[in-house]
Amino acid sequence: MNHNLTLAQLADRLGADLRLAPGADAELVPTGLNTLQDAGPTEVSFLASANYRRFLANTAAGAVLVTDAEADACPVSALVVANPYHAFALATALYDRTPIASPGVHASATVHPDAVVHPQASIAAGAVVEAHAQVGAGAVVGPNTVVGEGSTVGARTRLYANVTIYHGCAIGSDCIVHSHAVIGADGFGFAPGGGQWTKIHQLGGVEIGDQVEVGACTCIDRGALGNTVIGRGVKIDNQVQIAHNVQIGDYSAIAACSAVAGSATIGKHCTIAGGVGVVGHVSVADKTHVTAMTLVTKSIDKAGSYSSGTPFSDSRSWRRSAVRFAQLDEMARRLRDLEKQLAGTAVGSGESD
Repeated sequence: MNHNLTLAQLADRLGADLRLAPGADAELVPTGLNTLQDAGPTEVSFLASANYRRFLANTAAGAVLVTDAEADACPVSALVVANPYHAFALATALYDRTPIASPGVHASATVHPDAVVHPQASIAAGAVVEAHAQVGAGAVVGPNTVVGEGSTVGARTRLYANVTIYHGCAIGSDCIVHSHAVIGADGFGFAPGGGQWTKIHQLGGVEIGDQVEVGACTCIDRGALGNTVIGRGVKIDNQVQIAHNVQIGDYSAIAACSAVAGSATIGKHCTIAGGVGVVGHVSVADKTHVTAMTLVTKSIDKAGSYSSGTPFSDSRSWRRSAVRFAQLDEMARRLRDLEKQLAGTAVGSGESD
């Protein structure tokens, strides 16, 4: 966090070419970031999508992150970069106002004598660190958060308030886990027999790599046998369900309200859009994109973009389409019969010639 950078220093940090507008000052100290529409003269904005180009001409920002192609159209100072959105992401770290936790254990926290907490870690009010758990240097365990027995939290990882880490889970370094996430709850495992369900005790754990972010109210279940594994750099949005023994490859991203069923494997550098369902025991190839509300019912072996479902329409049209969906099988049979009749007619006509 650094709120005292001049515009010239900010350009240097971002690797940007600063092109000052007439009368502008490279020693201006920006106070923060804002949208093109709302930014004031002491704020920096960015243009990363053609959808927002219409706001550029009238922006009151002190400077705008733009590509070289857009620089001449910028009415204020331009910070010229190859990728404005990525540069904006880097800039947000410089203006982040998340409170910095002080090292130490709050008087109301409970740390088991057999737990290992680094002196530079922060354990907040009401937090619990159970026996044989380990909390690394610079890690933050937020208020009322629980780190279960034998679990590990890596260096500089932040667990926000009311996070629950069950026993036997490992979270890497430089991770963020947002409030009310639950890591290591039992997977949904029950065996039918005798007219009832018998619980399959979940004997594995959860293994989360470095630089992973887990959204609020997301659940990552422990493995039944072996671990559920989340690779390095994975980003998981709010309210996502990751079932037992799922494997997610490095640097994949999963948007809100998606669910991945047990023992499914998601490859590296995949993007799973909002509301997607992935059935159990299938695999998704590296660098695959699955669009919103898709249901993945079988393995995807080749990288690409995949979709399912139907686009919305007005209710009356949708109902008519739904009726036709139910008629497709009968229509297909009738079409095959018609094709056979036409083929037979053509053969008969040829023989008579």
